[in-house]
Amino acid sequence: MAITKIPFSFRKSFSVVLFFVLVIFLSVAGGCKKEQKAGPPVPNVEVFTVIQKDVPIYREWVGTADGYVNATIRAQVQGYLIKQNYKEGDFVRKGQLLFEIDPRTFQAAVEQAKGQLAVQQASWDTAKANLNRIKPLAERNAVSQKDLDDATGREQATHASVLAAKAAVDKAELELGFTKITSPVDGIAGVAKAQIGNLVGPGSVEELTTVSTVDPIKVYIQISEQEYLKAMEQRKQGAAKRPLELILADGTVYPQKGEFSFADREVDVRTGTIRVATLFPNPGNLLRPGQFGKIRAEMSIEKNALLIPQRAVTEMQGQYLVAIVGQENKIAIKRVKPGYRVDSDWIIDEGLKPGERVVAEGVQKVKEGMTVNPKPFGEEAQPKPGAPGKAESKQEPTAQQGRR
Repeated sequence: MAITKIPFSFRKSFSVVLFFVLVIFLSVAGGCKKEQKAGPPVPNVEVFTVIQKDVPIYREWVGTADGYVNATIRAQVQGYLIKQNYKEGDFVRKGQLLFEIDPRTFQAAVEQAKGQLAVQQASWDTAKANLNRIKPLAERNAVSQKDLDDATGREQATHASVLAAKAAVDKAELELGFTKITSPVDGIAGVAKAQIGNLVGPGSVEELTTVSTVDPIKVYIQISEQEYLKAMEQRKQGAAKRPLELILADGTVYPQKGEFSFADREVDVRTGTIRVATLFPNPGNLLRPGQFGKIRAEMSIEKNALLIPQRAVTEMQGQYLVAIVGQENKIAIKRVKPGYRVDSDWIIDEGLKPGERVVAEGVQKVKEGMTVNPKPFGEEAQPKPGAPGKAESKQEPTAQQGRR
């Protein structure tokens, strides 16, 4: 068989064509792969199911503790302090000795006053004896009327001197008693402001110490004029007294319940608030004057409230929005109206329905119409249905809270 020889030029042309075919094939294959990679992945989000329940609405005020009675202890006589008879910070009883002032000067004054009283008593006794002798003589006209009048006047004058001398003795003994300074009330005795050897007295600027009765203890709060008027209206209508809770500085709730005591006589024109005193039992003297805390009172019950986490709410240009996961896991952005704050959650007044799923984690990754992969929100941030939530103040979330 004869073998036909292919010309060189034909082979060269065929190679060129084959090269271009391969280039086009690879380009098409690469484009398909790129098109397959272009689709974005479905984002994972954590969703919270809107719950509905009755929530107590609470109001909180910052309070300052103060003694029920704060007795300022001062020296009533001038002298040198020689003794302190109590331990600072201890509980003292009414009448317990706290300080002693050097009594020697006052003891000498008592003795001197008693001596003057004895002199005046002797003068009065003499005047009475003279008057008793003159009276019978005057009745027989043996002495003149002037002699009788003089004797009567001397007796009265010496009697008055005796009364004055007795008063001087009483005063001297009273001042001697003031050298022993006692507590006028049961309470906690504070730090001593005077040291042993100091000259103390009525002219001293500083007190010796202060004794505060702390069981019960007062906690003062400032409430608005509107809150005061509302409370007075409720009292007129015979509303029951609401127990008060005290939240201490470390976040713990004081075990004893308190009650409103009285309101101050005037409203502060600078702040529009009125000072109100509350009373709390303090059997262990845990609370001390000057402590800060929060007074919390249940004001009402929010019926069938809808709750979602605060982080599910986004603020944008004065509007508050939430992302709803609907059918086929598609996102719908809704405008809502938030109400009272309940711990880490919000009561939503308008815009949501019970059972709807809102995005609580991953809000920044979603937009209208997007398909998402929903997962349950963390249990640590989701209140259990039926648990007593504690709503505090009705306020809207800040922009910072909305964008977390």
